[in-house]
This record gives sequence, structure tokens and C-alpha cells, in this order.
Amino acid sequence: MSIQASRLRSAGPRRGRPRKFTLPSRPVTLTLPVRVLDALGAIDADLGRAIVRLAQREVGKGPHPPAELAAFGRHAVIVVNPSRTLEQRTGVELLHLPDGRALIAFEQARTVAEFELKIADVLEDPRLPRTDRDIFAAIGDILRTARRSDEVSLLQRNVIVLETRRPASRRPAGPPTGRQRRRRTVA
Repeated sequence: MSIQASRLRSAGPRRGRPRKFTLPSRPVTLTLPVRVLDALGAIDADLGRAIVRLAQREVGKGPHPPAELAAFGRHAVIVVNPSRTLEQRTGVELLHLPDGRALIAFEQARTVAEFELKIADVLEDPRLPRTDRDIFAAIGDILRTARRSDEVSLLQRNVIVLETRRPASRRPAGPPTGRQRRRRTVA
């Protein structure tokens, strides 16, 4: 069973105190200066979450799996390494995250089943570069495992995206190019 499958299985209800983090974790005891504790408290009232938030930049510098689940409580989303091929061959839009990965977004007219089928079709192309093949295969594995699971439901949700506009003086003349329209960031 893959790690993704075990994460999907563990996404269901569980007994006891809810998990604070989705990744494996363990308790630690720290002695910190009061000024540092105050600074961490300003970031998040939960000191563990404040430390994790600060460390995310360093963690984000490391290599990521081609696609993986980012879970919180009973919900999880697929985060991927950005791939222009994924956007071009499947018609999805990637919403870039601060850690260098991206969320997958697509028009509501397309279903998750249609997306999974498109992923499978692209994987049959022998010309697909190895890096992209890894991303497509990981997404396909996540979707297939979720679809076959009795403990997981695949839900399609809308995501609110806020896109900043350039100041009028810096905005290029004419309509935005395709690249300008596609460039979105989730904060």
C-alpha cells in the first residue's frame, strides 16, 4: 500500500484528540527566551504551529514528491510540482503555493472522473517526459486510490482566488496575454 493510500485511509474519522499536523510528528520540550515565545505567539497562539509556519520556508526548499496529499482534519487536497505539460495536456490551471508547489483547479464543467481519464490518456503517450510522467502517475494513483476506497469521498469544490492587478502605469497596453491570465497565486 502506498503512502498516499494510507493517508487516504487515515483521512476518515478517528478516535481521540484530533491531529494537529498531517505529517508524522512527535512531542518535544523546548526552553526558549520569553521574547522568542512572545514573537511566536504573535505568529500563532499555538506555539507548535508558529514554529512549523516559520520552518515551512526551509522545508519547502527540499525536494517534494511529484504529487501528494496535503490533509487537514477530514479533508485533503492534491498538491503537485508545477508542470506546464499538466496544464497544457489536461486543461487544468495550477494555483501556485508559496512553497513552490501548486493546487489543481479546473472548470466546474469538467468532472474529477474526466480529469482522471485525461491523466490516464496522457500517461499512454511514450513521448511524455519522465518528470511529467512522475507527476501524472502520482496524481492518477491518488485519484484511483480515492475512487476505490470505501472510506473516502471525492468532492469537487470551488476555490476562491484573489489576483492582484498591476498599477495602471505599469499595465501593458492591450488585452492580457495567455501567460498573464494563467498566472495565479494562492496565498
